[in-house]
Amino acid sequence: MTVLPEPDADETGPYAHLGFATAKPGCADRVEALILALVEPLRAEEGALEFHVHRDRADRDTFVIYEMFRSKADLEKHLTQPHTREFIGAIGPYVTGPLRQRFLRMSSPLPTAGAAGRRPR
Repeated sequence: MTVLPEPDADETGPYAHLGFATAKPGCADRVEALILALVEPLRAEEGALEFHVHRDRADRDTFVIYEMFRSKADLEKHLTQPHTREFIGAIGPYVTGPLRQRFLRMSSPLPTAGAAGRRPR
């Protein structure tokens, strides 16, 4: 299981994470489908604030996942969810190596819901 870095003592914002995956040749569409299958269940998780899937414009085999949780504990709980565990097990044969990760400290203020309603997740 991934060991998550502790938030800084003065940190009050959400806990954000970037994941990077590179598909093996001919496997990019399968990788994209596996990642996109996480969107609905992950966005429904308690503590999930954002979840977005990106595909690199210059290298269509490279994917970036951006996720933001209310807290480190919420991200740790996410990692134990059946859909997350299934994804981690299923993606292995289609990518060039382990998923790469970066853990982020948010510097900008977290936006609140505006007149148009709730922020997108």
